[in-house]
Amino acid sequence: MKHSLLKIALVLLSLILPNLAVAHEFKIGEIEIGHPYARAMLPGAKVGGGYLKLTNNGADDRLIGVTTDRAGTVQLHEMKMDGGIMVMRELKQGVDLPANTTVELKPGGFHLMFMNVSRPFKEGETIKATLTFEKAGSVDVELAVGPPAGAAATHTDHAQ
Repeated sequence: MKHSLLKIALVLLSLILPNLAVAHEFKIGEIEIGHPYARAMLPGAKVGGGYLKLTNNGADDRLIGVTTDRAGTVQLHEMKMDGGIMVMRELKQGVDLPANTTVELKPGGFHLMFMNVSRPFKEGETIKATLTFEKAGSVDVELAVGPPAGAAATHTDHAQ
């Protein structure tokens, strides 16, 4: 009987624990930060990308900065097509978060650009960072590091 209960408990834990590791969300004021992640970097790389989903359930705000001890600086960037050419530019004023909207920072669009990375991000680790919003203030988050760009997609390769 004890053996059967132990098996059931282990099965239940195996179903629950993976979901706890994947579901990492943060909140500050009326802003929800969903599933922040970064991609693993190649050895020696000095630049990395980060992604997340911002849901603003309150008044207009703006993501104006990001810091981490893993990079010299973190810039807010946008990639978009311009005359058939993909261009990337820094968003010096930040990323607008209009009231009652969701803005995704994802590959090929808005994203975090980690510059002068001290140690390349490795798959499976987490990167601690602080997001600063114009009105809501600052919040600490952790970015789960998934596979490098071009690798098989996983749960961290898309905003949920």
